[in-house]
Amino acid sequence: MEIIKELEKSFISDKSAIDFKAGDTVEVAYRIVEGNKSRIQKYKGTVIQRKNSGMAESFTVRKISANGVAVERIFPLNSPLIETLEVEMRGKVRQARIYYLRDRVGKSARIKELKVSK
Repeated sequence: MEIIKELEKSFISDKSAIDFKAGDTVEVAYRIVEGNKSRIQKYKGTVIQRKNSGMAESFTVRKISANGVAVERIFPLNSPLIETLEVEMRGKVRQARIYYLRDRVGKSARIKELKVSK
């Protein structure tokens, strides 16, 4: 078991050092490959959850696209297809998995900004 953990450490990227949690608004620049072309698509939304640890770590981002339709996407944290991961805003939530946002619309779906003193 120790050998597997040592191998995983060598493959874990520096993106896992980024400090973000559920409730934060993030912008993920994700590389999309279509045929022999590739492009970078930015996906900005609220983190619903962070899951697992090590190589299997992933996070779910929920964004509200046109006409109020919500779209959720799961990103593997150590994927080589993630170019950048930026935290836009820290959110003030009391749960690690904020699935209750799925049932809310409008003002009640907002998350307050966490004020950090310096």
